[in-house]
Amino acid sequence: MDSHQTPEPTGSESTRHRAPDGRSQEDSSPLGGTFSRRSILRGGLLMGAGVAGGGVIGGFVGHAIEGASNVSNASEPFRGVHQAGIVTDTQQHAVLAAFDLTSDDRADLTALMKAWTQLGDELVTGRSVTVPIYTSANSASTNAYADATAASTTDDSFEAYGLGPARLTLTIGFGRSLFIGAGGKDRFGITGELPEALVALPHFSGDELDPAGSDGDLFLQACADNPQVAFHAVRSIARIAPDIATLRWTQLGFSPGNEAGTPRNLMGFKDGTINSNVHPPADLNATVWAGPEGPEWMHGGSYLVYRRIRITLEHWDRIAPNLQEQVIGRRKFDGAPLSGGTAESSPLNLQARDAQGNLFIPATAHVRLAAPETNNGAVIVRRAFSYNNGTTPFVERWPPWRQALEYDAGLLFLAYQKDPRQAFIPIFSKLAESDALNQFTTHTASAVFAVPPGSTGSGDWIGRPLLS
Repeated sequence: MDSHQTPEPTGSESTRHRAPDGRSQEDSSPLGGTFSRRSILRGGLLMGAGVAGGGVIGGFVGHAIEGASNVSNASEPFRGVHQAGIVTDTQQHAVLAAFDLTSDDRADLTALMKAWTQLGDELVTGRSVTVPIYTSANSASTNAYADATAASTTDDSFEAYGLGPARLTLTIGFGRSLFIGAGGKDRFGITGELPEALVALPHFSGDELDPAGSDGDLFLQACADNPQVAFHAVRSIARIAPDIATLRWTQLGFSPGNEAGTPRNLMGFKDGTINSNVHPPADLNATVWAGPEGPEWMHGGSYLVYRRIRITLEHWDRIAPNLQEQVIGRRKFDGAPLSGGTAESSPLNLQARDAQGNLFIPATAHVRLAAPETNNGAVIVRRAFSYNNGTTPFVERWPPWRQALEYDAGLLFLAYQKDPRQAFIPIFSKLAESDALNQFTTHTASAVFAVPPGSTGSGDWIGRPLLS
């Protein structure tokens, strides 16, 4: 993109710049009229050295993009029968966010879903966007930024300007609390549409869940091959109606992606040889997509179980690789099963034994307990990302129960399925009790969301069959 110069505004002329899609934007005041350069400077809205000369903003942006090397023009569609970001090839970065709704007005929820859909459809193109700010007609709504100098601008924040689509996908989900509020309240008149599959998970052995990082009324999963593109998407959508949808929690994740095969997790093992979008099941209608067994508005949707799993990496790093392989049930180098075979794709032989009669894949190995063969054929589609939240004081769950400053790092486990009661819950109930991996992991956050079908046309929006 060629750089350009913006003429020096004089008097009350407004500053203008050219957006990436070629549109000309004007810095207009949310209170009406336009900002003059003098009023902007007086209000402290331009900060830092070098902004006095004309054309600095436009010129800087142009030169920055001219030399950019991390532009990704690959894109994923937002609209479709199913939402993107479920069986899509894993991107390198994820931003997960949950929102709580402060309004019980169905009109607010409907307007919010229309605006999320509209903006999502634009964000995945990689062009600059106009944020469709929504203000509720409900006088009870509060001003989330009452102490700010002005209402939120509709202008693009520009931190993803010129980075391209980067295969951005946005996936939207509904939490159980959207249907049943505190005290069993029917908040939006949709309690009767609560899917039986949208269950509250039981407490599992070893759970140490943080309520502030769990659950939520609405869920947003943004995945992209550029971290700033994913963050920009969540940031933009959160700006639409901060009085209505307040952020409950966010979590950043990362992955090598699927291009080089099954990604490795922070334990150094290939993550998702079975039960993942890297190696999806043959019949997605039987395992992932909801059908006539549930409410009509969920047909073509899926159910997401989210778990944040902290891994005691310091403990893991003190275990020899051959012992790590006994915990997992696969070879670390190539992912081949310990029961034999030369490749990751070699079939598990859960009955194979050595000359002394010992199982090649131990009875407590993770892959044995998670395999469909030991769970009545139960299958999930895992979309996993690693995370690193820095270091925090931590007491390990297993001997020597030491307390130390350790990594708060591990796995963001995202499991999509047709029904958690038939897939995640029975699989993880077995894992929680017997998995040798439990010596190194603690589940610290959890949520279940109904992910409705996709938006299929310009007049359609996520959640329309439920809310119309």
